[in-house]
Formats: sequence, structure tokens, C-alpha cells
Amino acid sequence: MKKIIVLPGDGIGPEVTREAVKVLLAVKKKYGIDFELQEMAIGGQALEKTGVPLPPETLESCRKADAVLLGCVGGPQWESNPMPLRPESALLELRKQLDVFANLRPAKPFPSLLHKAPLKQELLKDVDLILVRELTAGIYFGPKERRQFGASEKASDVMVYTDFEIERVARKAFALAQKRKKKLTCVDKANYLETSRLWRKVLRSVKGSYPDVELEFMYVDDCALQLAINPGQFDVILTENIFGDILSNEATALLVGSVGVLPSASLSSEGKTAIFGPIHGPVPELAKQNKANPLGAILSAALLLRYALEQEEAARAIESAVQVTLENGYRTSELMAPGMKLANTSQWGDMVAGNLP
Repeated sequence: MKKIIVLPGDGIGPEVTREAVKVLLAVKKKYGIDFELQEMAIGGQALEKTGVPLPPETLESCRKADAVLLGCVGGPQWESNPMPLRPESALLELRKQLDVFANLRPAKPFPSLLHKAPLKQELLKDVDLILVRELTAGIYFGPKERRQFGASEKASDVMVYTDFEIERVARKAFALAQKRKKKLTCVDKANYLETSRLWRKVLRSVKGSYPDVELEFMYVDDCALQLAINPGQFDVILTENIFGDILSNEATALLVGSVGVLPSASLSSEGKTAIFGPIHGPVPELAKQNKANPLGAILSAALLLRYALEQEEAARAIESAVQVTLENGYRTSELMAPGMKLANTSQWGDMVAGNLP
């Protein structure tokens, strides 16, 4: 039996995660998939209960699981805490300990939500891309320093990559592209950064194992522009940690129009625990009001079925049920438009579960 650890977290996390669990249980019953769920604490929720944002028992349970379904962490009440006692530190530590080095963020606009994106609809109709972001190395994890020199102060953040770290995420991206349109775009800043030049060297070497995949290189500033003027050209985009952080947020704003509808998957080596969850934050102003958009969490459950449990049919069933519910005119408050029908968080979970094919 497969084991899934559920980490609802803070803010709207418990509400949206509850609906993802509701849909997972409906899929389990309908498709006969054998898994069990166990809920545990993380982030501010864990901090209040145990004094630390990532309790040892939570980490150990995640290590032994097949997948983690994560809500979101954080809140204004903990912002003044030192970093080790801030809820967000739990995410970095969990990623590090589970070694989830490949973050996948799909961006495929729903036809019924094209009007929410700022780009012209004709630019979006053929968009179906996945951004693969290296997640456990680079400038976020490199050496950091801050020093006082008399009246002056100096700070540094060092970007570090090894060929091993690049190669393993590259192979994930190539394998993904091989199952899609067979095109991989590596985004870097090789005209200035030595790390980017190492990325290019490794990518060219790995390309030999995937002869059917087209490989192109693009500077990050050009990619940011192309996402705005010709997003349909991309299939799989691969990049390092900080560029991926920025570009995935740009893709969200330009191509989908709402952070609330996008899922993500963070993958490790084959057979190891993966993390799935929406890309939005805790949105404390909406917490405990049953108004939050659960689509990102529900679609993250679909990615969990696809990548962790290898249940492609069930994953597609969830995505289809979300599409049908949108086509039926139901919207959460943030997606509301004239002529649409307002549905709250729990109603959305009920409708998606009920629309499973």
C-alpha cells in the first residue's frame, strides 16, 4: 500500500488541502487505488504545537512515505522570528532532507479562464509548457556572508553548482520532454556566469542519451521576453534555482492569470519521496472563511497520482473534472466574472469529486 503524508500547514493551507484530500479519496474509491493518508504538522502550525517548524516525527514520516501533499506555510504572526523559527524554514529543510531536486510547474491555461490572463487570448491557445527548476542547489543554498567594515557593510550570496547536480535534473527534464513534444529549452546567463557555462557543458553531454529531443539554449532575459510575446514556442523549460523561481512566477502571471490554479511537483530520484502542492502562499486574509481557491491543491493531487503513484488515468480524471466544473460556470471569488456562479472552497471539492469521469 502506498503512503501519502498530508501537511496542511498554515493560512488557507488546511482548507485547500482538505478539498484535495476529498478528491483523492473519491478517486481511490472510483479507481480502486490502494493508498493511505496520514496528516501531520508543519510550519507555523507545528511551531505552535512543538516549538519547531519541522518536527522530527514529521520529517521521519515524510522520509518513509511515497508522497507528500503540502498546503502552504507562513503568516504575519511569525515574520519577526529568526529564520530557523520561521515557518518557511521548514520548506527549505524538507526539500533538502528529501533531496527533491527537480521542481515541475506546468502552465497550461484552461480555455474557460483565458480572459483572466493579461496576454491576448490568441497567444495562449496553444500554450502547454512545463518549467523544470533545480531546487536544492544554486544561490539559495550557497555560502552566504554579511560583514561590517567600519561604516560600510558588505553581503554576498554565492551560486554553486556541481556537474552531478546539473546532470540529475537535466535527465529529469530530458525524460519529460521525450514524453511530450521533444523540445527542451535550457535557460541561463552563460554570457556572464561560469555556473551557466557548466550547465551548457553538462546539457550537451546528457543530450547524447536523448537523441530525439531538440535542445536549445536561451538567456534568461530573452526567455522572460519570449514568455510574454510567444509563449507557445516552449515545451519543457529547464533552469537553475533562482531563474526558475522568477520565471515560474512570470509564467503564472502572464499565462494563467491566477496563482490559485497552479500545482507543482518536487521530485527526487526514482523510488524516493516526492512533494506536491499549490504554488500559492498562506493568504492569511482568506483563512478560515471557506473562500480560498482549492484548484492548485486539487491539481497537485493529480500530479501526485501521475508522478508518485503512476496512476495516469486517475490523474487525467481529476484534470478533466476540474475542466468540466469550470465549463459549467463555477468560480471561486478570485476567478469570478459576470454570468458565472460563485462557489466556495468546499463546494468546489464536492463538484470536482462529483464530476470525475
